[in-house]
Amino acid sequence: MLNLVLPPDLIQVILASLREAGQREIGGILMAEHVGQNEFKVCEITVHRRGAIASFVRLIEDAVGKLRQFFQRTDHDYKRFNYLGEWHSHPLFEPMPSNTDDISMLEIVQDKSVGANFAVLLIVKLDTNGQLAGTAHTYLPDGGRVRSTIIFGDQGNQFRLQ
Repeated sequence: MLNLVLPPDLIQVILASLREAGQREIGGILMAEHVGQNEFKVCEITVHRRGAIASFVRLIEDAVGKLRQFFQRTDHDYKRFNYLGEWHSHPLFEPMPSNTDDISMLEIVQDKSVGANFAVLLIVKLDTNGQLAGTAHTYLPDGGRVRSTIIFGDQGNQFRLQ
């Protein structure tokens, strides 16, 4: 099982983006640092705001530029810092992968030009109290999907969602 650490500053970015988007889906990519066995700390995200009630559009050209910048800042240390996956919101639905989500993620992880051993999909929404709720799933090239743990917060103030 993979642990996905979301630091407080990125939680705030996601919360603000969800509040601004309202009932429209939004999302982006996750860039992370490998910090331990099966544990990845999200360092950066992109926010793509071109969404509708039940879908959102990922802007590939924007994502590629942000990834290049991330790799330059991390001295191309791909074993430690890399693309981790995608995130998006389900503001009106449960934060669980849809069939479309499954197909999209499997296309990414099975694309030999991407070269990923796995990819994570984080799905988030605002709960009834306006707090962040979500699920994370790890997709494997063999077609498997495994539920992952989300760790909200930093070392001193964490809580987990499984």
